[in-house]
Amino acid sequence: MDNTDQPRKQRGQRTNAALTVSEPTELMTFLIAQLPHKNRNNIKSLLSNKQILIDGKVYTQFNHPLRAGQVVTVAGSRAPETTQYRGLTIMHEDVHIIVINKQAGLLSMATNKERDRTAYGILSEYVKKQNPNNKIFIIHRLDRETSGVMMFAKSEHVQRLMQESWNATTKERTYIALVEGVPNPEQGTLTSYLHESKALIVYSSQNPDNGQLSITNYTVLKATDDYALLKLELETGRKNQIRVHMQDINHPIAGDVKYGAKTNPIGRLGLHAEVLAFEHPITGESMRFDAPVPKSFLSVVKEREE
Repeated sequence: MDNTDQPRKQRGQRTNAALTVSEPTELMTFLIAQLPHKNRNNIKSLLSNKQILIDGKVYTQFNHPLRAGQVVTVAGSRAPETTQYRGLTIMHEDVHIIVINKQAGLLSMATNKERDRTAYGILSEYVKKQNPNNKIFIIHRLDRETSGVMMFAKSEHVQRLMQESWNATTKERTYIALVEGVPNPEQGTLTSYLHESKALIVYSSQNPDNGQLSITNYTVLKATDDYALLKLELETGRKNQIRVHMQDINHPIAGDVKYGAKTNPIGRLGLHAEVLAFEHPITGESMRFDAPVPKSFLSVVKEREE
């Protein structure tokens, strides 16, 4: 059978349409021009069903501004429903990987000292229900009190591919942090060499012989006199990197007693892995996942006055 017949033969297996923006405009205006067979209500339905993506990220606002060069994708079917478990939500699953939104308080995987319920354990049980021989493999970790996007592999082969090409295939790792005080300048790059002591404390040094190179870019998004909400983009992914770098500039993450915090306004560590974007290890497809910033972070700060 000719493969081109498949979308017509199988209900719901519709292809996606990728449209390149040629000049600045608004999303609705662009879609009306590009989709002449659909009226305004049809397009609003596509938006509400999360079928419109800009550069791989879902947008639902009809008046979102577009820039030349951006790619607008019209998905052939509505976004799949996520699967919720206590402590995590499965955001994406295919035969090779699982992407989750982990809640604060859940371990990524068990350690010698801690055998509590973990993200690894939950997902291992989940895949074994499908087939008792199924396994999962950890690709990267989030600290217990850090929430957000995290990825697992379904085979050792995929785990190895992702870990060996991590810097090349990971396009974006963005975190949101609630920190004590407001950094000055409000945008900058933090560079140091990190090493871990036998007591499992990570220390920062400017001596290249004293640890692994670590680079964190930060931008203040919102602030009060006492706290700031930062966007942090990682160029390297070392253990406790963000937490140590925030301590380095005397603006520790709220709730992070281990690295110098004196307050805990939200009852947890103020660190959240918001975005993970990467090339799929098998298909090469561009993947991007966003975990909404916890409302508790936003409740502590307000929009800065322009």
